[in-house]
Amino acid sequence: MAPPSATTPAPQTNGNHLPSTSAPNEPGLPEPQAKVQMPKFPGPAKFTDKYAERDYLKGKLAAAFRIFGKYGFDEGVAGHITLRDPVDPTTFWVNPFGVAFSLIRKSDLIQVDHDGKIIDGGDVRLLNAAAFMIHGAVHKARPDVMCAAHSHSIYGRSFCSLGRKLDIITQDACSFHNDHVLYSSFNGIVLADKEGKEIASALGDKKAALLQNHGLLTVGQTIEAAVFWFISLEKCCHAQLMADAAAGGRGHETVKIGDEDAAFTYKTIGSPIAGWFSAKPLFDVIERECGDDYLR
Repeated sequence: MAPPSATTPAPQTNGNHLPSTSAPNEPGLPEPQAKVQMPKFPGPAKFTDKYAERDYLKGKLAAAFRIFGKYGFDEGVAGHITLRDPVDPTTFWVNPFGVAFSLIRKSDLIQVDHDGKIIDGGDVRLLNAAAFMIHGAVHKARPDVMCAAHSHSIYGRSFCSLGRKLDIITQDACSFHNDHVLYSSFNGIVLADKEGKEIASALGDKKAALLQNHGLLTVGQTIEAAVFWFISLEKCCHAQLMADAAAGGRGHETVKIGDEDAAFTYKTIGSPIAGWFSAKPLFDVIERECGDDYLR
């Protein structure tokens, strides 16, 4: 049986506010003339019961941690992914401090209010202060953000030591064309409210931030999108580190994608629905590998 994420249709555009769920054709090529028609993307599950939505999304968040664990994004106790609570949007769910990503279950997650107080959750009620300072500020500044992800992944933190934004040198990097920022400051572990607010301010309305000397931060309107943007950005950092080294060793520079082509490609692979759909295989695989353990 296909997983629910593969069968739930996305709402159609009303021509004014909702994004289109179909990928664009080449510039100047009307859809009826396209040789191969792009399919309509499915979309996230919809709920009328906010408590049912909460339960479903907590399961997705637990799966997200299993994915991060599988990709080796854990570094001791560092790293966190947060989910805005659909019942009380002023609060969010996060992993308990010190529990391995690869072991997290839905029942382990803890709910945190706007003051950093744990108000619900599993047996391990320890909160990573940096998680609250960064994610609390991002969720407060960005009502559109349902999920935020941050970890000390190896290629992300390596690239963040360069103090520069990503070059658009691959098709995948086009997802971040004019949609990521560099936070060019490092003041140690983020334990101050001020720095959390500065990170949120630097992020602005973008989907990703490169935190200098620290690591990657991605956000999304869905858990799936935030997770996919993180994994994709990590791979883009890896690709650029290798490409820059190879080009530099030959006395050359990498070939950059032009703004027009990057912007066109972004429309296909950089939208919120594209981020959600691109993550579907990751979640399908982790659900098959873990069974229902993460849902306990």
